Amino acid sequence: MTVEVGTKTEGKVTGITNFGAFVDLGEGQSGMVHISEVADGYVKDIHDVLSVGDTVRVLVLNEKDHKIALSIKQASDKPKAKYHAHHSHERNEHKSRPHKPESFDDMMSGFMKESEERLSTIKKNTEGKRGGRGGRRS
Repeated sequence: MTVEVGTKTEGKVTGITNFGAFVDLGEGQSGMVHISEVADGYVKDIHDVLSVGDTVRVLVLNEKDHKIALSIKQASDKPKAKYHAHHSHERNEHKSRPHKPESFDDMMSGFMKESEERLSTIKKNTEGKRGGRGGRRS
């Protein structure tokens, strides 16, 4: 029996490397789960999530030249979030304010104000770090 792309199956972790884990799918077939496909969040050390002998549910991503790519995070039945976590704060911020359409000039002036604030912060933080002899110059 060959595994088909898109199917979910169970397997046993047979080996772990710093870039992923090897999973025995049975019937002499094995595949690899890349570290980026182990969990939804960032995984610094795969040993924190998996160990040899664990039984895992995997999704077959692709199969080429008898090399089978697997995913644990895509095999879970959890619904996917629409937005990345770092965008959720920005979206909630916009929801709290009443939405009014802005003219182009208003948007441009807001952009220019934010841009000037960012530039002044950057200049302030890099002013004394230019090197050379002596202290700061005024």
